[in-house]
Amino acid sequence: MPVPAPEGAPSASAAPCTNTEPRPITLLYVDDDVVVADKPSGLLVHRGWDNDDDVAMFRVRDALGAYVYPIHRLDRGTSGALLFARTQEAAAALHASFEARQVDKQYLALVRGHAPESGVIDHPVPKSEDGPRVPALTRFELVARSPVDRCSLVLARPETGRLHQIRRHLRHINHPLVGDVAHGSGVINRHYRATYALHRLALHAYRLAFDHPVTGARVAIEAPVPDDLGAALDQLGLPRTAPQTDASAS
Repeated sequence: MPVPAPEGAPSASAAPCTNTEPRPITLLYVDDDVVVADKPSGLLVHRGWDNDDDVAMFRVRDALGAYVYPIHRLDRGTSGALLFARTQEAAAALHASFEARQVDKQYLALVRGHAPESGVIDHPVPKSEDGPRVPALTRFELVARSPVDRCSLVLARPETGRLHQIRRHLRHINHPLVGDVAHGSGVINRHYRATYALHRLALHAYRLAFDHPVTGARVAIEAPVPDDLGAALDQLGLPRTAPQTDASAS
C-alpha cells in the first residue's frame, strides 16, 4: 500500500535563487504515482511563473530522482500541500479530477475583521493574468476570532481554481488576507509585520483530498502550519489547526 513519506524525507537540492539559501521542502506523501509536498511560502511551484532557479518542482524532482508533473497551483506566498504526479497517466487523471471538482482543497486564511460563521462567495474573477472574468465559488467557515486583535482565522474551500481566487474573494467580502500586497491593505500588512513579525501571505493549503489516479482510493493529506505563520497565530490567540470537515469531493 502507498505510505506517507517518513519524517525527515530527503529534500531536493536545486540551485538557490540569487543571494538566498535553498528552502527545504518536505514530502508529505509518496507512492509510485503521486507525491504531495509541503511547499514553503516564498517558493514558486515551477519556473513558468517567473525565472527562479529554485522552485518546488525542482526540489521534488531532485528528492525523488525523477521528473514530476505539477497538478495545481499555489501562489508564491502560499504554503502547504502541493500535488504532483509521477507519470503522464496519473497527471491526466488528476487534472481530470480537478476539472470535475472532485478534489477537496482546504486553506487556512488569516483575515482582517470579524468574519461571519460561514458563507459562500460566488463572484467571477479572472482565470488567468489579464484574462476575462469567469465564474468562481469559494465556501468558507470561521475557525476562530482573535481575542487580542480584530482578525479571524477562516477555513476556505475553493470549488473552482481561478487566479488568486481566495485572495480576491476574501477581499470582495471586506475581509482581506493579512500580508496580501496585491489584494489586501498596506496599513494592515505593516501593522502585522511590526506587531507580530508576520512577513508573508497569511494563507496555507492545510488539507488536500483526492481520488488516487490508479487505485481510486481516497487520499487525504494534512500539512502542518509552519512557524513563519504559526508564531503569529500563537500571539493572536488563534489555533494552528482547524476542525476536521468532510474531505469528500464537493
